Amino acid sequence: MTQTLDHGALAALLAQPGVRRALAALDRPGAETRLVGGCVRDALLGSQSADIDFATTLLPDAVIAAARTAPGLKAVPTGIEHGTITLVTEDGPIEVTTLREDVETDGRHAVVRFGSDFARDAERRDFTVNALSLGADGRLHDTVGGLADLEAGRVRFIGDPATRIREDSLRILRFFRFHARFGAGQPDAAALSACVAARDALDRLSRERVRSEFLKLLAAQGGLPMIGTLSATGLLQRITGGIGELGRLERAMAATLAPVMRLAALSVGGRHDADRLRDRLRLSKQEHGHLTGYADALADLHGRAVIDAPAARALAAEHGLPLLNDTLAILAGEPRPVREDEARRALQVLGGEGSAPRFPLTGADLVAAGLPTGPAIGRGLAAARALWLERGCPTGADSRAELLKRALESARRTQN
Repeated sequence: MTQTLDHGALAALLAQPGVRRALAALDRPGAETRLVGGCVRDALLGSQSADIDFATTLLPDAVIAAARTAPGLKAVPTGIEHGTITLVTEDGPIEVTTLREDVETDGRHAVVRFGSDFARDAERRDFTVNALSLGADGRLHDTVGGLADLEAGRVRFIGDPATRIREDSLRILRFFRFHARFGAGQPDAAALSACVAARDALDRLSRERVRSEFLKLLAAQGGLPMIGTLSATGLLQRITGGIGELGRLERAMAATLAPVMRLAALSVGGRHDADRLRDRLRLSKQEHGHLTGYADALADLHGRAVIDAPAARALAAEHGLPLLNDTLAILAGEPRPVREDEARRALQVLGGEGSAPRFPLTGADLVAAGLPTGPAIGRGLAAARALWLERGCPTGADSRAELLKRALESARRTQN
């Protein structure tokens, strides 16, 4: 199935004030600057790219000099060693990179030299759909067949797939992500075969790069079938170190959960999985916390055959309402646990209130009741909280009084 490309959107892209101002500043005799890559591709698909990139025949020093004399532009040498200058405009940053040619590469880092040939610069890019360029005059340039591929929903490497992957092994994951975003039907056979053949190269990539690319794949609208292909080819195990729960991932995607929760649905069955993923993907402390929280909620839910209204309230208090709802969405349709209608209504009520039930006692309450400070306070609160959870997190003055009594009794027993 082909998709209709919006060529009219290219004029709107060129008309953006920041783009227009930057192109005018870089307009020098004998030089040429074009918009390249994702912003051109996305405009043709009728969407606006978050990033604007230029390619130019001007050397970096000339780009900086041009920006200094142009009102409303500021040049920042964000990657000058690679020929990249960021122009800060009223509409946001624009990355301007001098045309380059690869001299050598080890699969992670490339040694380049500056060039002046847009066609050769296009050939060093990854996929045909990312190699389109747009001149300041509105002319669309396509030297590698990217336009036809974009229209057909086909993601292809430029030239020999194995060569492109040797230049940068991250392109294995990028192929899956770009097919998930822009592809239609089955992935390109030559590209897929080259990715599988180069699977050992994934082990040499930095874990941070793998994490970033994999989470983007999980976030992509068409990510599920591509994750399935990763699983079927053995590549998923090279990335996560484990097998995937595709059914749970499908439910997480249907519920539009955040990428980290999609990762949890796919790859976490217990805390050991969360720790493995933290190490393999260099997850942040917050991301790891989401995975361990999910693992704990999963274990709690699997320990129950049925969830009634009191249990739903207790689960929300124990794990937090958002995490509990995410976990229940991931488990929807599985035989255990069964969620009663009263439990669904209880969670809806809590959602309307905007928070989970809050335990009504603090250590200060026990001190005010005459208990001296010390470890016994913590033990008393723990005993009262256990009773509170067991009874479905009741509220009211009578309930609070009973909980305070239980806390004091428990604390005093441990003191004796």
